[in-house]
Amino acid sequence: MSGRSRRGLVAISAALCLAVSGCGLESSFALPFEVAPGSIRPEPALEGVKVSVGSKDFTENIVLGYITEVALAAAGAEVNDMTNIQGSNSSRQALLTGDADLSWDYSGTGWISYLGNTEPIQGEREQYEAVREADLERNGLVWLDYTKVNNTYAFAVTREFAEANNLSTTSQMAELVKNDPGKGVFCLETEFISRNDGFPGVAQTYGFDAGAAQVKTFGSGTIYTATSDGLCNFGEVFTTDGRILALDLVVLEDDKKFFPQYNASLVLREEFHEQHPEIERIMTPVFEKLDNDTIIRLNAEVDVDGRDPAAVARDWMVGEGFVSIPDDTMAAGARR
Repeated sequence: MSGRSRRGLVAISAALCLAVSGCGLESSFALPFEVAPGSIRPEPALEGVKVSVGSKDFTENIVLGYITEVALAAAGAEVNDMTNIQGSNSSRQALLTGDADLSWDYSGTGWISYLGNTEPIQGEREQYEAVREADLERNGLVWLDYTKVNNTYAFAVTREFAEANNLSTTSQMAELVKNDPGKGVFCLETEFISRNDGFPGVAQTYGFDAGAAQVKTFGSGTIYTATSDGLCNFGEVFTTDGRILALDLVVLEDDKKFFPQYNASLVLREEFHEQHPEIERIMTPVFEKLDNDTIIRLNAEVDVDGRDPAAVARDWMVGEGFVSIPDDTMAAGARR
């Protein structure tokens, strides 16, 4: 059984443990390779510090988890790999109970799913600040500065359709379907069709008739290929999915900022943050390099090219100068 498979089984068992009995998570997995300081952060500022890094169970969050593990390991930390915990609630619980010391989350998820609000706040900075203040006050969790990675909803079209109809924004999409209703063919998830923060809300905000649209229902994983294959003109997508790049889809800008903001941030308990403030200093330059274009490419390396997310994270960190590889032979063996 591969290390990735073993970690997956640990994650499944851990999630069940949390859901059923509230018991602690345990993992003894470390990074499957060694890294050393890079040119940007040469000093071993975390020598001997034990850090358990959690993540949710989807590609992007796992990659972000490994980026963090690579950065902290290069700074001397003893990293415990707890990536791939099944479900947002289980990942969150691991952080709250101290089973994980830090993990990545999203401002929209924090505001709506964890803190119980129903109305998102428009504006990336405003949404982040609201979550940061409320989660610290209520739960003692520190959200480090948000990144430009914003994994929210959008509509995507093929490049050919975008160029033929001069489309780059959702407002232009709305104008097109109002003037030519026959082009209003949408591939949507079942839930998205009826939610106020989904298709009906989009139609109301952008001023087109949702009832006049032709809607085809797909699972989230098949919408991308359905859109690429021409089964619809507009597909509901997540803005950082690697299939956008692989299928050469064009994401339409949500120019009226209807959809909630889901900027990715690294979250840790207040006590742990106070004990190890150098973690924020080490990670801040990494945050500044992360954006949607970058994470789409990294996601595609995993989901499209079939590479191991740990190796994808390491290679990006090496390329950016954050870490180095002390043994090329070992590193080559870790690649897939």
